[in-house]
Amino acid sequence: MTVSIIIYSHPSLQLVPPSHQTHPPLSDFQPLCAQDAIEKFRSIVKNNAVCMFMTSLDQRPISGRPMATQLVCDQGNFWFLSSRLSMKDQDIANDPHVHLLFANTPASEFMSIYGTAEEVEDPAKKRELWMPLAKAWFPEGVDDPDLTVLKVTPTEGYYWDTSKGRMITLMKLAAAAMTGKTADVGVEGRMTI
Repeated sequence: MTVSIIIYSHPSLQLVPPSHQTHPPLSDFQPLCAQDAIEKFRSIVKNNAVCMFMTSLDQRPISGRPMATQLVCDQGNFWFLSSRLSMKDQDIANDPHVHLLFANTPASEFMSIYGTAEEVEDPAKKRELWMPLAKAWFPEGVDDPDLTVLKVTPTEGYYWDTSKGRMITLMKLAAAAMTGKTADVGVEGRMTI
């Protein structure tokens, strides 16, 4: 499996691959492949496991809801606990294409992942991902018949990071605006798994 991920470093950039940009990049270009890409996924999820989980991407408005990522596995898949009766699971049964949006605003880290979702029937995986807080949604616990496991396999994505911190980034942007030079505010590159 190959997954292409474009990495941008500044939150003001649009979701446009480098080959389609009409302006010079505002950051260093550093491609990430395989394990490096998966580690970047894990790093973002570790700092903010909650994402907006979007389904029915061809409809307007797009259906979205906050979901807690339980795991990013060694293969780079995103794992979630869900409800068999939810609109989300019904949407996925009709169209498995999904969009996950992560934001760690204090660290200026953002990630957009497109992928395909599937419901996985695996009691061992349910036990692995189970956490006591989930009992608020599934009163019968890990054996609740409504509990499902969703696996999202990424197909494409984008990542933004001003890895030097907000204050340094703001100072660099201000200096660039005053001098007329382009600011180097982080890292961008292509990620493939």
